[in-house]
Amino acid sequence: MSEVLIVGGGIMGLWAALLAGRAGIETRLLERKSIGAGASGGLLGALMPHMPDRWNAKKQFQFDALVSLENEIARLEAETGLSAGYRRSGRIMPLGRRHLREIALGHEQDAERHWIAGGRRFHWHLGDAGSDGWPAADSAPFGIVHETLAACVAPRNLLATLRAALVQFPHVRFEEGAEVASIEPRRGRLALADGRELTFGQCILSAGVGSFPLIDRLAQGQQVPSGGAVKGQAALLRADIDPAAPIIFTDGLYIVPHENGYVAIGSTSENQFAEPFSTDAQLDGLIDRAAAVAPVLRDAPVIERWAGLRPKATGREPMVGRHPDHQRLSVLTGGFKVSFGMAHVLASFVIDELAGRTSVELPPSFRCETHIAGLR
Repeated sequence: MSEVLIVGGGIMGLWAALLAGRAGIETRLLERKSIGAGASGGLLGALMPHMPDRWNAKKQFQFDALVSLENEIARLEAETGLSAGYRRSGRIMPLGRRHLREIALGHEQDAERHWIAGGRRFHWHLGDAGSDGWPAADSAPFGIVHETLAACVAPRNLLATLRAALVQFPHVRFEEGAEVASIEPRRGRLALADGRELTFGQCILSAGVGSFPLIDRLAQGQQVPSGGAVKGQAALLRADIDPAAPIIFTDGLYIVPHENGYVAIGSTSENQFAEPFSTDAQLDGLIDRAAAVAPVLRDAPVIERWAGLRPKATGREPMVGRHPDHQRLSVLTGGFKVSFGMAHVLASFVIDELAGRTSVELPPSFRCETHIAGLR
């Protein structure tokens, strides 16, 4: 196979480069700024499953991905000697309204049926808030759900681990500060913003929100954009919290313990914004809510405030696989909130597709061809 160019050095692109390296494929990764400079380089790292009710192929796919990620990261850490900050810590959800308790009772049974991987079961327990303040009892007047499937990872640690793993492959190169201006798949050529032109046998477009304008320039009869950006804001606090403590999730608020005395708070989902990379009062509101739910955070200093743009395909699902009109172009983007939990499997599908084999059954709604058809 001729050289594969991967456009984008976020979580999707790095997994694709790693799997291409393992497959012996000559690969070059191009990153516009620096590795993980986009949304992948954020703070949160929560790996959340879908609700266990109304089970379908898409939920099964995500479940399998979340379970398999544990071994994939263990392999990476063994190869590099680095820590990705991964932990299957589970998740606590305070129940603030009576009807949510009845719904949670049903989900408890759903999880017993569906959250099974080999001989391993993951649970959805309904109970009462404890006395440890994680979360505060008054934030959970109707009890809590404690589920054991959710996990977390330190985003920047995982990116650094993936980058370090690429060093073992002499046939995989990466170049930072290489902004792609245009792609001509039929000619197997792309142009960089600095005036250089590169040729390729196959190109994998994995540039986050920057993927969508490049896809749209190739449009044939396309009526609407392929995707756009959703702004997210998050914060990193210094707090003496056990890193094995469960994630707290309530009404869009995530509180994620990490190693070395850090806790991440997030995140907003803003479809309209004037300043994409600035934080504002919306983040202040999240920090205040976190302190109310977990009072131990009330005086915790804020170490970092972060804002970035997450890629959301118009079809809402990840956009993955060969472009139906351009067989030299594959797409690997649009993960929005699910990228970290599924990137390794989505990248595997793309690399296998290039190699002419199939090892992953991709949900039809994830396929690039499905997205493109829906835009016309």
